[in-house]
Amino acid sequence: MIPAASVFVLVLVALGVLIVALGVKVVPQGFEFTVERFGRYIRTLSPGLHLIVPVVDRVGRKLNMMEQVLDVPSQEIITRDNAMVTVDGVVFYQVLDAARAAYEVAQLQLAILNLTMTNIRTVMGGMDLDELLSQRDRINEKLLIVVDEATQPWGVKVTRIEIKDIAPPRDLVDAMARQMKAERDKRAAVLEAEGLRQAQVLKAEGQKQAQILAAEGRREAAFRDAEARERQAEAEGKAVSMVSEAIAKGEAMAVNYFVAQRYVEALEKVAAAPNQKLVMMPLEAAGVIGAVAGIAEIARDALGPAAAPARRPGSVPPAGE
Repeated sequence: MIPAASVFVLVLVALGVLIVALGVKVVPQGFEFTVERFGRYIRTLSPGLHLIVPVVDRVGRKLNMMEQVLDVPSQEIITRDNAMVTVDGVVFYQVLDAARAAYEVAQLQLAILNLTMTNIRTVMGGMDLDELLSQRDRINEKLLIVVDEATQPWGVKVTRIEIKDIAPPRDLVDAMARQMKAERDKRAAVLEAEGLRQAQVLKAEGQKQAQILAAEGRREAAFRDAEARERQAEAEGKAVSMVSEAIAKGEAMAVNYFVAQRYVEALEKVAAAPNQKLVMMPLEAAGVIGAVAGIAEIARDALGPAAAPARRPGSVPPAGE
């Protein structure tokens, strides 16, 4: 039979172990516990090992201090231009003050969710449909400012609010698709017309430049032709002047050269004529030389004895002398 003293000691030991177990609290990383004494908040336990007064103190709330995310359910919103759209999103928040988050608001996540949904209707309801679809960053920024300011008394920091999806009605989507197609067709037609106009302008510029270059070429060719004719005329003038001087001096060879040149030019013109003719002319070289010689004799008779060339000794006199 166990003595009564031993039983009493065992009871005391067991009671001490129970008291120590009730007084030791381990807080995991990323969490904070609030301590209440007789139902009143007295302090906050950070991550680690802590001791509290058993029976008198107790852990009130266990709060997650890490960043958390809430899904915002879909809701219908009427825009400023009376278009109804379905919108959903997400909210990221973090508890900064465990005591205020525990005792300043009941059901913290539900409060943040309702506050976000209400402000989504307020912000997006004051915008047109085109603004909703094209300015999501602006919407997110406005919602973040409003909701974060409203949750500050709760010891919560709202880090991000993102609109996930904006779904207009089906008939409105079809109308927008038709409008977009019409706008793109219009831009394509404008670009095509602009391209044709640019091509015509470039073609006209090219033709203008070609005509200018052709005119400059013709002018240069005419200038060079005139210069060539001028030089030819000068050369012919000099030749005629020299022949005239030679005739005046009584040189029959100059007359022979001049007459032979004109005779050959006349033969070239007759041969180049397009009409068909039968011309009886001395075309052989001997005939040409004979004709030139005959003309020279006529010139010698006209000039007199002074124009007769000195005959070499032993040469045969021409016929008729």
